[in-house]
Amino acid sequence: MKKKEYTVAVVGAGVVGEEMLRVLHQRNFPMGELRVFARSARNIQVDGQAYSVQPITPEGFKGVDIALFAGTEGEKGAAVTYAPEAVKRGVIVIDNGADFRMDPHVPLVVPEVNGKDARKNKGIIANPNCSTIQMVVALWPIYKKVGIKRIIVTTLQASSGAGRGAVEQLFNETKEIMNQRDAGSLILDSGKNPVSRAMPQQLAFNIFPHIGSFTEGDYTNEEWKLVKETHKIMHDEKIRISATTVRVPVRTGHSESVYIETKEPITPDKVRELLKKAPGVVVIDDPKKNLYPMPKDVEGKDETFVGRIRQDCFVKNGLWLWVVADNLRKGAATNAVQIAEELIKQG
Repeated sequence: MKKKEYTVAVVGAGVVGEEMLRVLHQRNFPMGELRVFARSARNIQVDGQAYSVQPITPEGFKGVDIALFAGTEGEKGAAVTYAPEAVKRGVIVIDNGADFRMDPHVPLVVPEVNGKDARKNKGIIANPNCSTIQMVVALWPIYKKVGIKRIIVTTLQASSGAGRGAVEQLFNETKEIMNQRDAGSLILDSGKNPVSRAMPQQLAFNIFPHIGSFTEGDYTNEEWKLVKETHKIMHDEKIRISATTVRVPVRTGHSESVYIETKEPITPDKVRELLKKAPGVVVIDDPKKNLYPMPKDVEGKDETFVGRIRQDCFVKNGLWLWVVADNLRKGAATNAVQIAEELIKQG
Protein backbone atom coordinates (compact mmCIF):
# COMPACT_ATOMS: atom_id res chain seq x y z
CA MET A 1 0.00 0.00 0.00
CA LYS A 2 1.32 3.43 -0.91
CA LYS A 3 2.22 5.54 2.10
CA LYS A 4 -0.08 8.51 2.60
CA GLU A 5 1.44 11.83 1.60
CA TYR A 6 0.63 15.21 3.12
CA THR A 7 0.53 18.75 1.84
CA VAL A 8 2.91 20.77 3.99
CA ALA A 9 3.38 24.53 4.29
CA VAL A 10 6.45 26.20 5.78
CA VAL A 11 5.83 29.77 6.90
CA GLY A 12 8.98 31.87 7.09
CA ALA A 13 12.13 31.93 4.99
CA GLY A 14 14.69 32.97 7.63
CA VAL A 15 17.24 30.70 9.27
CA VAL A 16 14.61 28.53 11.02
CA GLY A 17 12.37 28.34 7.95
CA GLU A 18 15.30 27.24 5.82
CA GLU A 19 16.24 24.64 8.44
CA MET A 20 12.66 23.32 8.40
CA LEU A 21 12.92 22.78 4.65
CA ARG A 22 16.24 21.00 5.13
CA VAL A 23 14.93 18.78 7.95
CA LEU A 24 11.76 17.81 6.06
CA HIS A 25 13.86 16.45 3.21
CA GLN A 26 16.56 14.87 5.37
CA ARG A 27 14.00 12.99 7.47
CA ASN A 28 12.06 11.93 4.34
CA PHE A 29 8.83 13.41 5.65
CA PRO A 30 5.90 12.00 3.61
CA MET A 31 5.16 15.13 1.59
CA GLY A 32 3.08 15.26 -1.54
CA GLU A 33 3.16 19.03 -1.99
CA LEU A 34 5.29 21.64 -0.24
CA ARG A 35 4.38 25.32 -0.09
CA VAL A 36 6.63 28.06 1.29
CA PHE A 37 5.12 31.34 2.50
CA ALA A 38 6.63 34.59 3.75
CA ARG A 39 5.74 38.28 3.82
CA SER A 40 6.98 38.81 0.26
CA ALA A 41 7.57 36.68 -2.83
CA ARG A 42 11.12 35.60 -3.68
CA ASN A 43 13.18 32.61 -4.69
CA ILE A 44 15.54 30.90 -2.24
CA GLN A 45 17.91 27.96 -2.36
CA VAL A 46 18.58 25.48 0.43
CA ASP A 47 21.26 22.85 -0.18
CA GLY A 48 21.00 23.47 -3.92
CA GLN A 49 17.22 22.98 -3.93
CA ALA A 50 15.26 25.93 -5.30
CA TYR A 51 12.06 27.08 -3.60
CA SER A 52 9.54 29.63 -4.77
CA VAL A 53 8.38 31.64 -1.77
CA GLN A 54 4.86 32.99 -2.08
CA PRO A 55 3.26 35.88 -0.15
CA ILE A 56 1.28 34.54 2.79
CA THR A 57 -2.51 34.78 2.55
CA PRO A 58 -5.33 32.94 4.33
CA GLU A 59 -6.39 31.39 1.02
CA GLY A 60 -2.92 29.93 0.54
CA PHE A 61 -3.64 27.37 3.27
CA LYS A 62 -6.50 25.74 1.38
CA GLY A 63 -5.70 22.06 0.95
CA VAL A 64 -2.75 22.13 3.38
CA ASP A 65 -2.60 19.35 6.00
CA ILE A 66 0.24 20.60 8.23
CA ALA A 67 1.73 24.09 8.49
CA LEU A 68 5.08 24.67 10.17
CA PHE A 69 5.44 28.28 11.30
CA ALA A 70 9.10 29.23 11.75
CA GLY A 71 8.08 31.69 14.45
CA THR A 72 9.52 34.89 15.84
CA GLU A 73 11.04 35.14 19.31
CA GLY A 74 10.46 38.35 21.24
CA GLU A 75 7.74 39.83 19.06
CA LYS A 76 4.40 38.82 17.63
CA GLY A 77 4.87 36.41 14.76
CA ALA A 78 2.85 35.58 11.66
CA ALA A 79 1.09 32.82 13.57
CA VAL A 80 -1.01 35.34 15.52
CA THR A 81 -2.67 36.45 12.29
CA TYR A 82 -2.50 33.40 10.08
CA ALA A 83 -2.61 30.33 12.35
CA PRO A 84 -6.34 30.80 13.12
CA GLU A 85 -6.98 31.28 9.39
CA ALA A 86 -5.12 28.06 8.63
CA VAL A 87 -7.03 26.17 11.33
CA LYS A 88 -10.33 27.37 9.83
CA ARG A 89 -9.24 25.60 6.63
CA GLY A 90 -8.55 22.30 8.40
CA VAL A 91 -4.81 22.74 8.86
CA ILE A 92 -2.82 21.52 11.87
CA VAL A 93 -0.44 24.35 12.81
CA ILE A 94 2.88 23.69 14.56
CA ASP A 95 4.23 27.06 15.69
CA ASN A 96 7.85 27.66 16.64
CA GLY A 97 7.19 31.15 18.03
CA ALA A 98 6.30 32.20 21.54
CA ASP A 99 2.73 33.36 20.86
CA PHE A 100 0.83 30.20 21.87
CA ARG A 101 3.23 28.38 24.19
CA MET A 102 1.54 29.32 27.44
CA ASP A 103 -2.02 29.18 26.10
CA PRO A 104 -3.75 26.55 28.28
CA HIS A 105 -5.66 25.29 25.23
CA VAL A 106 -2.49 24.74 23.15
CA PRO A 107 -0.23 21.73 23.85
CA LEU A 108 3.48 22.51 24.20
CA VAL A 109 5.28 19.44 22.91
CA VAL A 110 8.68 17.79 22.94
CA PRO A 111 8.00 14.34 21.43
CA GLU A 112 10.56 12.48 23.58
CA VAL A 113 8.90 13.88 26.72
CA ASN A 114 5.18 14.50 26.19
CA GLY A 115 4.43 13.39 22.65
CA LYS A 116 0.96 12.20 23.66
CA ASP A 117 -0.02 15.81 24.41
CA ALA A 118 0.05 16.51 20.66
CA ARG A 119 -3.25 14.68 20.21
CA LYS A 120 -4.97 17.17 22.55
CA ASN A 121 -4.62 19.96 20.01
CA LYS A 122 -7.48 22.12 18.76
CA GLY A 123 -5.64 22.93 15.57
CA ILE A 124 -2.47 24.51 17.02
CA ILE A 125 0.54 22.90 18.68
CA ALA A 126 3.36 25.00 20.12
CA ASN A 127 7.06 24.25 19.77
CA PRO A 128 8.95 25.19 22.97
CA ASN A 129 11.87 27.58 23.27
CA CYS A 130 15.17 26.12 22.04
CA SER A 131 16.90 26.10 25.42
CA THR A 132 13.88 24.47 27.08
CA ILE A 133 13.73 21.65 24.52
CA GLN A 134 17.25 20.36 25.03
CA MET A 135 17.02 20.65 28.81
CA VAL A 136 13.82 18.64 29.18
CA VAL A 137 15.02 15.96 26.74
CA ALA A 138 18.06 15.43 28.97
CA LEU A 139 16.20 15.63 32.28
CA TRP A 140 13.03 13.66 31.49
CA PRO A 141 14.55 10.15 31.95
CA ILE A 142 15.97 11.22 35.32
CA TYR A 143 12.67 12.82 36.35
CA LYS A 144 10.75 9.62 35.53
CA LYS A 145 13.18 7.48 37.51
CA VAL A 146 13.82 9.45 40.71
CA GLY A 147 11.94 12.76 40.42
CA ILE A 148 13.45 16.25 40.33
CA LYS A 149 12.71 18.93 42.89
CA ARG A 150 15.14 21.67 41.82
CA ILE A 151 16.84 22.87 38.62
CA ILE A 152 19.45 25.61 38.32
CA VAL A 153 20.51 26.23 34.74
CA THR A 154 22.89 28.60 32.99
CA THR A 155 22.56 28.63 29.23
CA LEU A 156 25.29 29.63 26.79
CA GLN A 157 23.33 30.45 23.67
CA ALA A 158 24.69 30.81 20.15
CA SER A 159 24.22 33.87 17.96
CA SER A 160 21.99 31.99 15.49
CA GLY A 161 19.35 31.80 18.21
CA ALA A 162 18.76 35.50 17.60
CA GLY A 163 18.56 35.18 13.83
CA ARG A 164 20.68 35.83 10.78
CA GLY A 165 21.42 39.42 11.82
CA ALA A 166 23.10 38.27 15.03
CA VAL A 167 25.28 35.79 13.13
CA GLU A 168 26.32 38.55 10.76
CA GLN A 169 27.11 40.78 13.74
CA LEU A 170 29.37 38.07 15.19
CA PHE A 171 31.28 37.69 11.93
CA ASN A 172 31.50 41.43 11.26
CA GLU A 173 32.76 42.24 14.74
CA THR A 174 35.28 39.41 14.64
CA LYS A 175 36.54 40.60 11.26
CA GLU A 176 36.83 44.16 12.55
CA ILE A 177 38.80 43.04 15.57
CA MET A 178 41.14 40.82 13.56
CA ASN A 179 41.75 43.57 11.03
CA GLN A 180 42.98 45.82 13.81
CA ARG A 181 45.15 43.02 15.24
CA ASP A 182 44.66 44.25 18.78
CA ALA A 183 41.36 43.37 20.42
CA GLY A 184 42.40 45.08 23.64
CA SER A 185 42.54 48.51 22.07
CA LEU A 186 39.46 48.14 19.89
CA ILE A 187 36.30 49.88 21.08
CA LEU A 188 33.50 48.69 18.85
CA ASP A 189 31.08 51.05 20.59
CA SER A 190 32.96 54.13 19.45
CA GLY A 191 31.85 56.22 16.52
CA LYS A 192 35.16 55.45 14.84
CA ASN A 193 34.26 51.79 14.43
CA PRO A 194 30.55 51.57 13.65
CA VAL A 195 29.31 47.99 13.45
CA SER A 196 25.77 47.04 12.51
CA ARG A 197 24.17 45.36 15.50
CA ALA A 198 21.30 42.97 16.07
CA MET A 199 22.44 42.36 19.65
CA PRO A 200 22.44 44.91 22.50
CA GLN A 201 26.15 44.32 23.25
CA GLN A 202 29.37 43.42 21.45
CA LEU A 203 29.28 39.69 20.70
CA ALA A 204 32.72 38.92 19.29
CA PHE A 205 35.34 38.19 21.99
CA ASN A 206 32.64 38.77 24.61
CA ILE A 207 29.69 37.20 26.41
CA PHE A 208 26.76 38.90 28.09
CA PRO A 209 23.94 37.69 30.37
CA HIS A 210 21.06 39.28 28.48
CA ILE A 211 18.71 37.33 26.21
CA GLY A 212 15.23 38.73 25.78
CA SER A 213 13.83 41.61 27.79
CA PHE A 214 14.16 42.12 31.54
CA THR A 215 10.94 41.47 33.41
CA GLU A 216 9.69 40.13 36.76
CA GLY A 217 12.37 39.94 39.48
CA ASP A 218 15.01 41.25 37.05
CA TYR A 219 14.99 37.94 35.22
CA THR A 220 14.68 38.05 31.42
CA ASN A 221 11.67 36.62 29.63
CA GLU A 222 14.03 34.01 28.14
CA GLU A 223 14.84 32.87 31.67
CA TRP A 224 11.18 32.71 32.62
CA LYS A 225 10.49 30.59 29.53
CA LEU A 226 12.75 27.90 30.96
CA VAL A 227 10.68 27.94 34.14
CA LYS A 228 7.15 28.10 32.78
CA GLU A 229 7.65 25.93 29.71
CA THR A 230 9.36 23.17 31.69
CA HIS A 231 6.49 23.15 34.18
CA LYS A 232 3.96 22.86 31.35
CA ILE A 233 5.81 20.18 29.37
CA MET A 234 6.58 18.00 32.39
CA HIS A 235 3.18 18.64 34.02
CA ASP A 236 4.83 19.53 37.31
CA GLU A 237 4.72 23.08 38.64
CA LYS A 238 6.37 22.08 41.90
CA ILE A 239 9.85 21.88 40.37
CA ARG A 240 11.84 24.89 41.57
CA ILE A 241 13.67 26.33 38.58
CA SER A 242 16.06 29.26 38.33
CA ALA A 243 17.85 30.27 35.14
CA THR A 244 20.50 32.63 33.78
CA THR A 245 20.69 32.98 29.99
CA VAL A 246 23.96 34.08 28.39
CA ARG A 247 24.79 34.99 24.78
CA VAL A 248 28.15 33.63 23.63
CA PRO A 249 30.24 34.13 20.45
CA VAL A 250 29.29 30.78 18.92
CA ARG A 251 27.57 30.51 15.54
CA THR A 252 25.22 27.58 16.22
CA GLY A 253 24.70 25.24 19.15
CA HIS A 254 23.36 26.07 22.61
CA SER A 255 25.15 24.73 25.69
CA GLU A 256 23.70 24.47 29.18
CA SER A 257 25.22 23.92 32.60
CA VAL A 258 22.39 22.18 34.47
CA TYR A 259 22.29 21.49 38.20
CA ILE A 260 19.51 19.32 39.62
CA GLU A 261 18.43 18.01 42.98
CA THR A 262 16.57 14.75 42.72
CA LYS A 263 13.87 13.47 45.07
CA GLU A 264 15.59 10.10 45.43
CA PRO A 265 19.31 9.33 45.26
CA ILE A 266 20.86 8.28 41.95
CA THR A 267 24.48 7.81 40.96
CA PRO A 268 26.16 9.41 37.94
CA ASP A 269 26.71 5.93 36.48
CA LYS A 270 22.98 5.20 36.72
CA VAL A 271 22.21 8.56 35.06
CA ARG A 272 24.58 7.69 32.20
CA GLU A 273 22.88 4.32 31.85
CA LEU A 274 19.42 5.94 31.76
CA LEU A 275 20.42 8.58 29.22
CA LYS A 276 22.18 6.14 26.90
CA LYS A 277 18.86 4.31 26.55
CA ALA A 278 16.76 7.48 26.21
CA PRO A 279 15.37 8.47 22.81
CA GLY A 280 17.06 11.47 21.22
CA VAL A 281 19.97 11.55 23.70
CA VAL A 282 23.67 10.91 23.05
CA VAL A 283 26.02 10.61 26.03
CA ILE A 284 29.61 11.80 25.54
CA ASP A 285 31.21 11.66 28.95
CA ASP A 286 34.85 10.67 29.35
CA PRO A 287 36.63 13.68 30.91
CA LYS A 288 39.94 11.82 31.21
CA LYS A 289 40.06 11.68 27.41
CA ASN A 290 38.71 15.24 27.08
CA LEU A 291 35.44 13.90 25.69
CA TYR A 292 32.31 15.98 26.33
CA PRO A 293 29.75 17.67 24.05
CA MET A 294 30.73 20.89 22.29
CA PRO A 295 28.61 23.10 20.01
CA LYS A 296 31.01 22.78 17.07
CA ASP A 297 30.47 19.01 17.08
CA VAL A 298 26.66 18.99 17.31
CA GLU A 299 25.90 21.47 14.52
CA GLY A 300 23.61 19.83 11.97
CA LYS A 301 22.58 16.99 14.31
CA ASP A 302 19.15 16.26 15.74
CA GLU A 303 20.03 14.68 19.08
CA THR A 304 20.62 16.24 22.49
CA PHE A 305 24.13 15.58 23.76
CA VAL A 306 24.96 15.17 27.46
CA GLY A 307 28.25 14.96 29.34
CA ARG A 308 30.12 16.05 32.51
CA ILE A 309 27.63 14.05 34.61
CA ARG A 310 28.83 14.27 38.21
CA GLN A 311 27.67 14.29 41.80
CA ASP A 312 27.58 17.40 43.97
CA CYS A 313 30.20 16.80 46.67
CA PHE A 314 28.30 18.80 49.29
CA VAL A 315 24.57 18.43 48.58
CA LYS A 316 22.73 15.13 48.91
CA ASN A 317 21.00 14.16 45.64
CA GLY A 318 22.71 17.01 43.79
CA LEU A 319 23.94 16.39 40.23
CA TRP A 320 25.53 18.38 37.42
CA LEU A 321 25.03 17.81 33.69
CA TRP A 322 26.38 19.56 30.58
CA VAL A 323 23.78 19.63 27.77
CA VAL A 324 24.41 20.70 24.17
CA ALA A 325 22.19 20.73 21.07
CA ASP A 326 21.86 22.43 17.70
CA ASN A 327 19.39 25.22 18.47
CA LEU A 328 18.21 25.50 14.86
CA ARG A 329 17.49 21.80 14.58
CA LYS A 330 16.42 20.07 17.81
CA GLY A 331 15.82 23.50 19.32
CA ALA A 332 13.47 24.52 16.51
CA ALA A 333 13.06 22.87 13.10
CA THR A 334 13.64 19.23 13.98
CA ASN A 335 11.37 19.31 17.01
CA ALA A 336 8.60 20.85 14.90
CA VAL A 337 8.96 18.15 12.23
CA GLN A 338 9.06 15.48 14.94
CA ILE A 339 5.76 16.80 16.28
CA ALA A 340 4.28 16.39 12.78
CA GLU A 341 5.70 12.85 12.64
CA GLU A 342 4.14 12.16 16.05
CA LEU A 343 0.74 13.32 14.78
CA ILE A 344 0.99 10.94 11.83
CA LYS A 345 2.04 8.07 14.10
CA GLN A 346 -0.95 8.77 16.33
CA GLY A 347 -3.24 8.75 13.32
